[in-house]
Amino acid sequence: MPDARTRRLRAILNLLWASQAHRLLAPLTRGQGVVFTLHHVRPCDGRAFAPNRLLEITPDFLETVLKYLRGADYDIVSLDEAVARLGDRHARRFASFTFDDGFRDVRDHALPIMRRYDAPSMLFVTTAFADGTGDLWWIALERAIAASTTLEFRGETIDVSTTDRKYAAWDRLYWSLREMGEVEMRAEIARLCERAGVDMRGAARDLCLNWDELREVVKDPLVSIGNHTVNHVMLAKHPAKFALDEMADAQARIAAELNIITKHIAYPVGDPTSAGQREFGFARRLGLSGWTTRLGVLFPEHAKHKTALPRVSLNGHYQKRKYAELFVSGLPFAINQRFRRLNVG
Repeated sequence: MPDARTRRLRAILNLLWASQAHRLLAPLTRGQGVVFTLHHVRPCDGRAFAPNRLLEITPDFLETVLKYLRGADYDIVSLDEAVARLGDRHARRFASFTFDDGFRDVRDHALPIMRRYDAPSMLFVTTAFADGTGDLWWIALERAIAASTTLEFRGETIDVSTTDRKYAAWDRLYWSLREMGEVEMRAEIARLCERAGVDMRGAARDLCLNWDELREVVKDPLVSIGNHTVNHVMLAKHPAKFALDEMADAQARIAAELNIITKHIAYPVGDPTSAGQREFGFARRLGLSGWTTRLGVLFPEHAKHKTALPRVSLNGHYQKRKYAELFVSGLPFAINQRFRRLNVG
């Protein structure tokens, strides 16, 4: 159920598509390449209450995007190669695919499609999720609301007895929780889960690849592994030592479990409130390229800012080829950023 903001954005994208301005302006706005962010890839399960559905796309849509890129003469490359091409104005245009959090459905539904197209991919792994001990708090919150008819939140009883009321509660609770410190936010969600009879850590065990499964996945030469921290925390909301340890400890754990020294980190959540100059400096200290969720394509100028790189979300609310074509053109992001190429502050 797209919210009002999503509906407005789709209306704007539809107008851009109708104008065909993206084709005219693409030489100015598409840059050198694009790196996509994905989370879940799986068939739609038809559940009525699914506020996190924006984080999932269908296998068919993934294949649609791959076909489009091949037809548009993009090279589909590894993230290592994407970084290597930055600043090389003579390199061919490229696209790269990253999958955050290490979800099992990526192995089951996305990787077979990627193999058919000989397309490399990067799995950004949160080590506590691979352990089965981490909190996928956004999924836990969804499960708590889904399992309840009423919720108690800060002394108030909230009716969630219908699907519409569940969505209304989600919209209210999610943003109220995001405004809290992360420790407080997770504690509040844990309380909601306890009252609803939901195992807050069950989602990691249910949905994420464990270390044995990851060892099998990385036997595929098209699959690489990246760092997505230990606990998937919003790094900028934590003290410096804690944030650096989240990054460094995940780096060490991936090396120990998978015998891989990754060169890349995706900052959890990845927006400016979750990763900024301090975190970019930590990535530089660890010798990593850093990937945000700041929206945009890659330009030669990004070669000097390799710890603050943008990605483009393949979002469940935009599963049409025309939207993918608009995103690859870079025009929506150029308009949003007033045609500035960098957003690294």
